[in-house]
Amino acid sequence: MTMLWVLLGIFVLAVAFVIASYNRLVRLRNRVKNAFAQIDVQLQRRYDLIPNLVETAKAYMKHERETLEAITRARAAAVDAHRRAAHDPADAKAMQTLMRAEKALAEALGRLQVVVESYPELKADANMRALMEELATTENRVAFARQAYNDAVMAYNTRRESFPDNLIAAWFGFAPAQMYEMETQAARRPVRVSFD
Repeated sequence: MTMLWVLLGIFVLAVAFVIASYNRLVRLRNRVKNAFAQIDVQLQRRYDLIPNLVETAKAYMKHERETLEAITRARAAAVDAHRRAAHDPADAKAMQTLMRAEKALAEALGRLQVVVESYPELKADANMRALMEELATTENRVAFARQAYNDAVMAYNTRRESFPDNLIAAWFGFAPAQMYEMETQAARRPVRVSFD
């Protein structure tokens, strides 16, 4: 009879361990999703700023249509990639697509900044200055949110790869989360906006 109680005790402890481990993994996975939601807010803010920026620039940059169209295309691709990544931030392929689209958008915005420098009246436009300043602030917020997301991903991935939680993660299909990393050194730097 004592052996039965011992076996029952071991079984109860094993079940309690599995439940606790599973719940920790769920909690960490939800932190990753919440951290991505913070990036989501800032990216959406940036995406909303870009059409206003393009419209303001259009009035001055009649001969720079190609640059403005490139920004519009890059924004559309980034918005599409963003929607897919927001649906499941743990999807590595969607996150990689988002990172590539964001890199292309940052490059297009960088080209706009170079072009704006050659239009003194556009540089002096109060609306353009306000939009560019808001874009720079948003870029800083994106960088901060990206860091918080990467911290959450690291905590989640570390837990799901650590023994014995890795067994629970494998049994219940907890996939690794993808870090939000910039592909090039130039893309790692925030967009610099200055009309001085």
